[in-house]
Amino acid sequence: MAIYKEQINLKSHGTTPTFINITPQVKEAIANSGIQSGIVTIISPHTTCSVFFEEYVHDFTEAGDEFLQVDLNKALSGIFPDQTEIPPAGQYMYPGPLHYADVASWPDAEAYLPGGDKTALLNADAHLKATLLGNSATLEVENGKLAVGSTGYIYFVDFDRTRERPRKCRVVVIGE
Repeated sequence: MAIYKEQINLKSHGTTPTFINITPQVKEAIANSGIQSGIVTIISPHTTCSVFFEEYVHDFTEAGDEFLQVDLNKALSGIFPDQTEIPPAGQYMYPGPLHYADVASWPDAEAYLPGGDKTALLNADAHLKATLLGNSATLEVENGKLAVGSTGYIYFVDFDRTRERPRKCRVVVIGE
């Protein structure tokens, strides 16, 4: 049994959830692994991000978003509306005063609280959306290839709208 690991580096844009099709990078990692039969798991280490398997959609909005991504975002926003108010106002308790104090003590606090702006941490909705979808997807590898249909694609999404930032996900291929 062999194990192969590779990292995919990404960038989220902030302002709205960032959906990224990572299917080509996953297929490349499988090819790089040399594994012919097994599984591939794609994992996000970030708490506001998810990895999921979905059909590729050929229709896009004027903003460049796939229709299913828009539908998914609308459905999740119906469950977890965008956080817009500092707790305890609004619908969320997070982030609380102890969290703000901890972040303010970090060496790079200015990146998270620019000018002390507490609204820069309003991402409870992003954490909850990512928790609901999960941080990984596991799929089959057969004959050295990703064993999905022609419209099956793998997406990485960062639900955090607070700022752009570098992101990553890891690809682990296990098999023979």
